[in-house]
Amino acid sequence: MIEKEYHTYLKLERGLSPNSVAAYEQDLLRLKSYMDAHGIDIVRATYDDLQAFIFDTFKSISSVRTQARLIAGIHSFYRFLLYHHYIEQDPSELLESPKKEHHLPEVLSLDEIDSMIAQIDMSRPESHRNRAIIEMLYGSGLRVSELVNLHLSDIYRKEGFMRITGKGNKQRLVPISPVADQWLEYWLEDRSKLDIKAEYSDIVFLNRYGRQLTRAMIFTIVKGLAKQADIHKTISPHTLRHSFATHLLQNGADLRIIQDLLGHEDITTTEIYTHIEIQDLREAILKYHPENR
Repeated sequence: MIEKEYHTYLKLERGLSPNSVAAYEQDLLRLKSYMDAHGIDIVRATYDDLQAFIFDTFKSISSVRTQARLIAGIHSFYRFLLYHHYIEQDPSELLESPKKEHHLPEVLSLDEIDSMIAQIDMSRPESHRNRAIIEMLYGSGLRVSELVNLHLSDIYRKEGFMRITGKGNKQRLVPISPVADQWLEYWLEDRSKLDIKAEYSDIVFLNRYGRQLTRAMIFTIVKGLAKQADIHKTISPHTLRHSFATHLLQNGADLRIIQDLLGHEDITTTEIYTHIEIQDLREAILKYHPENR
């Protein structure tokens, strides 16, 4: 069955995450339902058939991001068919994705990050853990998924590096800052006193019941600290990753190095941080140039 082969292709050959695999399969289900309803074999669909599907489907999808993802899913499926010799020509080849709106991410200043850290109540048992979490997100630019799935066996404290498994199960080495390492040590001492469930024995960040922290819990921790610090920005764990990259760039780090640290496959993804710098320059002119006062 083609759907099962496609699942294997996405999971093993492309190495996509479970979430990405599910999204692509959902796109395929939507496409197949449309083609079946119109008596069209999905394998033999033409460019015009796909255009008709897109025109009809986009009536109920206003998000440019969702539209672009759906078209990416169509491209993926027909590339799979071509690669496995089910078809001789890719009918989706000329389909164009709508241009995504580029929103510059929120970035925290160093003072704002310090203010968030100051809100951590050091009298509470989770204080060392929460401080280590903030230092890891900001000090190493980890994604929240990379943080919650970090293993003790992936940390080489003596060498000052972590082995991070990112998107598509791609691995990279990321330095641990001395500050993050210090708070990690404090947390590991606290962690050793927990009743840790066997399946989480190698997971770094745990809750008080000895179980792996969830992404939602990391969001709660970060947003809670931002609220206590009276920061009126849209804050998430990813904001600390953006701040990590932006501050490196502002202090002279090479864009290629930042790309490697963040685990970006394409340098154009990293280049958004140059746009943040340009925006900073524009605001500086508007604020300080005498003609604009």
